[in-house]
Amino acid sequence: MGGHLFVGSSELNGFEGLHQAVKGSHVDVMQLGRGRLRGTLSHVGIGDFSLSIGAFNVGVRTQRISTDDKLIVGMLLSAEDRVTHWAFDMHPADVLVIPPEVEHDGVFHGPSSYAAIRFDLSELPTVFGGEPRLVDPGNWREKNYFRADTAIGMLAAERLPQIVAHLGRLQGALSEGAADFWKRTIVDCVTANILTSLPPDDLGHLPSSMKLVRDVEEYLETAGSRPVHVSEICSNFRLSRRTLHRAFHEVFGMGPVTFLRHKRLCAIYATLRESAPGETTVSEVAIQQGFIELGRFSHYYRTMFGEYPSQTLGLPARA
Repeated sequence: MGGHLFVGSSELNGFEGLHQAVKGSHVDVMQLGRGRLRGTLSHVGIGDFSLSIGAFNVGVRTQRISTDDKLIVGMLLSAEDRVTHWAFDMHPADVLVIPPEVEHDGVFHGPSSYAAIRFDLSELPTVFGGEPRLVDPGNWREKNYFRADTAIGMLAAERLPQIVAHLGRLQGALSEGAADFWKRTIVDCVTANILTSLPPDDLGHLPSSMKLVRDVEEYLETAGSRPVHVSEICSNFRLSRRTLHRAFHEVFGMGPVTFLRHKRLCAIYATLRESAPGETTVSEVAIQQGFIELGRFSHYYRTMFGEYPSQTLGLPARA
């Protein structure tokens, strides 16, 4: 899933700029509101995968006819007025599925912002490997709409622009493993409401928790120091997230996301201990391990190790 990182951002000065609202796909746009359209448009590319985030200040009508086999999953990040896609009335953090080769018709009645990911149907087993109900390409050939879980959806809507801003400072500097991790993180943000809409699978067979956890730990050992996303584990072991969470909680008293965060913190600690001031920076190491909010990262790190990451690197202690 990895690939070279590209991040580009531009200022919108007219509705024509929204023709590239989704990277790699032309969108026809008609302005509905009065005044010059202004806003921003950002694209993140990791290999053939892309994330686009746009914001604009007036109402527009958008239409798109796709001739390729790419799937688009969009999220409405914010809206000051009504937004409709096909017959769906959308609210902030709601998710829309636009199948390949299907005409898309949307109306934004006022200032809005959105995010959209675009990827190949062949990547479904990698993205949703632990959810057999989502791996079948046939399930994505129909346009669909998912109402947001408020807490999960709004957290994702806030997180996506932060990811773009931080990745924009690196511009191609990510390792293959880090690029894969951030790609999975972006997909997670946009598709979280799809996963939470699935019915519980708690009646399914749960393998021995200890054996499952040991198998996962062996997999993490082979991954070395690169960050591993929870979706990668689910894909490789063909497990749902609920099953994985139950196993880790039974063995460690914590979920797999927390466990993986602790493992990434340990990897950062080891790197900083082996480095000298001037060879690297705390922020560079943290971002390669999947942390972008450096204040929160520093809190996690100090809580776990009893010192600031800068101290581990050998820099003067904070006052």
